Amino acid sequence: MRALIVEDDPQLAEQLASAMVQAGFVSDRAHDGTQGEFLGSTETYDVAILDLGLPNMSGIEVLTRWRDQGITMPVLILTARGDWTDKVAGFRAGADDYAVKPFRLEEVVLRAQALIRRAAGHSRPVIQAGKLKLDGQLGVVTFEGSPLKLTAFELRILTYLIHHQDRVVSRTELSEHLYEAETDRDFKSIEVVIGRLRKKVGEGVIQTRRGEGYILRSAA
Repeated sequence: MRALIVEDDPQLAEQLASAMVQAGFVSDRAHDGTQGEFLGSTETYDVAILDLGLPNMSGIEVLTRWRDQGITMPVLILTARGDWTDKVAGFRAGADDYAVKPFRLEEVVLRAQALIRRAAGHSRPVIQAGKLKLDGQLGVVTFEGSPLKLTAFELRILTYLIHHQDRVVSRTELSEHLYEAETDRDFKSIEVVIGRLRKKVGEGVIQTRRGEGYILRSAA
């Protein structure tokens, strides 16, 4: 999963990015509204964490521009304590949830994970796909009840496929949710990792649709 963090406080931005990485995300950071609006408009993210008090362009304006462009990624806004007007303005602009500063990093991660699940049509923290179960909060995937030993990259791929089970996911879409903005996207590496995952989850669970992409079958 891939997150965009738009926060002008360098220390807080670093802390948020570190917490998201520990939870299995890759993340890009922007330190002002102009850069954040650009990244959110030109890159693909599973969730955005957006501070409202940004230089150059306010978080409300950033969010409004995203929504006006039809960008539907879940957005978690960060607000100052007791500033109810900011929360209201954020929701009116299209925010999905909020966290009040100061907050625990774990809270932001859990809220971001919940937004992603809901956006993919899953309401519970543990997502089942046939014999596979994903506990996103713990970052663990089990197969037939036993935890799978996965590399960080394998976990990111399998997590995305489980969230979007029974739907064909193109290689381009998958790559957009696996790599940071400045990283080269390598389709061959994805194919190699998909091959390794097939050996761990059994034949027929992850299928290749020639010319289309991959599909994880929940009934396999």
